Amino acid sequence: MHFDWSAARARVYELAWQTPVVPLPGKAGVWAKLENLQRSGSFKIRGALNRLSALSDEERRRGVVACSSGNHGRAVAEAACSLALPATVVVPSWADVTKTEGIRRAGATLVVGGDTYDDAEAHADGLVASRGLVPIHPFDDARVIEGQGTLALEILEQCPGVREVIVPLSGGGLVAGIAAALAGRGIQVTAVSAARAAVMHRSIEAGAPVSLEEEPTLASALAGGIGLQNRHTFELVRRHVGRFLLVGEEEIAAAIARAGRDLKVVVEGGGAVGLAAVWGGYQPQAPAVVVVSGGNIDVQSWTKVMEGP
Repeated sequence: MHFDWSAARARVYELAWQTPVVPLPGKAGVWAKLENLQRSGSFKIRGALNRLSALSDEERRRGVVACSSGNHGRAVAEAACSLALPATVVVPSWADVTKTEGIRRAGATLVVGGDTYDDAEAHADGLVASRGLVPIHPFDDARVIEGQGTLALEILEQCPGVREVIVPLSGGGLVAGIAAALAGRGIQVTAVSAARAAVMHRSIEAGAPVSLEEEPTLASALAGGIGLQNRHTFELVRRHVGRFLLVGEEEIAAAIARAGRDLKVVVEGGGAVGLAAVWGGYQPQAPAVVVVSGGNIDVQSWTKVMEGP
């Protein structure tokens, strides 16, 4: 698989921003890459814009559809709006209201496709078959992976000499992109999953893609499967990621709260798993960067976490 990082970066910066890197409180030599401050509230805008920019004129006329727990859908909605494309986003019923409102504000058609991510995915597949919409996969797509990998280029410039990058892991688009962009540089990539959303983690352990029953988690952005016929991310993650970690719900909640207190930023559960690992005791190779991948969490949930049990 060939990636053209410089070309992807040029496309991505038509809409995305370069996000800041700040010292991580309490951890000498560790920095936080604040993608929660990215346009659309997460890193997902990078992959969405890179993918949509590759559509043919005929595909643009047909319009696109994305299945998402929220962040990918919001990113596709904003990227589609910038390119004047019609977009439909299918979400499960439990999708965060902050994300669904963002999808609507961007001008996309929002469809609730069922009570699980798999239900929503099946509904989106039905729209592809019945209406001819172009599917925009949230992670297992070469152009999406390439777009996400532009984040690594920023890290290299902002943190010269970085030895380890800690990245949230779900379907693997972000980790795969970052790891592929950093391949051959002697930089370890560490992937962190929520224990209740660990399909890729368990798939790597099993040596092949597996499916797991969905569980409720603060890290809802990391929920969903990787596809038993996964084409790209499983192999890229297996080949390039050096370490895999799991964090629990209490650790995720503590990281969200500490990010609010010490970093003065709002972080969603899926975006906080790297922080949860490092603040929870994992000792990375300094200098290290923790990717804070998203900040789309509804006010009520965030307030509840900040107030504590």
